[in-house]
Amino acid sequence: MEPTFKTSEIAYDISPYLIEYKDGTIQRLAGTEWVPPGFDPQTNVTSEDIIIIPESGVSARIYRPSTTIHNRPILLYLHGGAFVIASPGLPYYHNFCNQLVQSTDIIIISLDYRRAPENPLPAAFHDSWAAIEWIAAHKPDKWIHDGIDYHRLFIAGDSAGATMTHHIACKLTDSGLGKQISVEGVILIHPFFRGKDPIGSEINDPRKGVVDGWWNYVCRSDKGCDDPFINPFSDGAPEIESVAGKRMIVLVAEEDVLKERGKYYYDGIVKSGWKGKVELFESKRKGHVFHIFDPDCDEAMELRRNLASFINGEI
Repeated sequence: MEPTFKTSEIAYDISPYLIEYKDGTIQRLAGTEWVPPGFDPQTNVTSEDIIIIPESGVSARIYRPSTTIHNRPILLYLHGGAFVIASPGLPYYHNFCNQLVQSTDIIIISLDYRRAPENPLPAAFHDSWAAIEWIAAHKPDKWIHDGIDYHRLFIAGDSAGATMTHHIACKLTDSGLGKQISVEGVILIHPFFRGKDPIGSEINDPRKGVVDGWWNYVCRSDKGCDDPFINPFSDGAPEIESVAGKRMIVLVAEEDVLKERGKYYYDGIVKSGWKGKVELFESKRKGHVFHIFDPDCDEAMELRRNLASFINGEI
């Protein structure tokens, strides 16, 4: 039986994502839909769910193209959802991964990391790193027979997933795994970065306080939006030039409240002396992760073409 929700018992309201009640009950308002893995006839891509972190039950959905190609790259994908909603099985994300595999012949591992508030941060960050460890540990087994080239690893994510992507890429540089797995590219789509002091158009954007409130809900840090997990330029954050990878693309959207932080991050990478090649792509007249929710619009198709070109080494 579905729980009965009473407005008078609300403890936290972080619409449009979820409501937490004083008795601890969580009501998710979005991102709860789920489709099973399997063969997608529109893209000829096959997916399956497997447990990759037995201790916590964390799973991943693996997408494989129908073509047989040797030395194909592998991509770890981290979905968005403000750390509190969504999963690889959400129809929007499932379709996006199918389409991306179709256009690149890449193998995608889409991680179903643990969500807040039931699993407080940094649980999701730990899961994303554990996924990298899982990839490294499984190099010798059946995945190598698919022709995977572990010297062509891509790490990608949107929104909160892009935030974690940055941290994984930094950690790889300082870990022993960085010698086992070579990062070809890092993909940040509409990254969820924040900072206490507003920059650019954030100064007059009424949405800033709402977005900052989402972060303050999932991370009860005394540093707030200057916590190193959300602000890559704050005290205690990894040095930005330590990002692993040969190439990077940062994608922003013109009407996204997060665009200023994405651009600021791109500028920081350029000025840091990072040795890789970094690109910036801005979608005009569109908002946050529009390509997930409106995949057939011209701008979404353009975004996917840019991602495919980046993965295929064309830009």
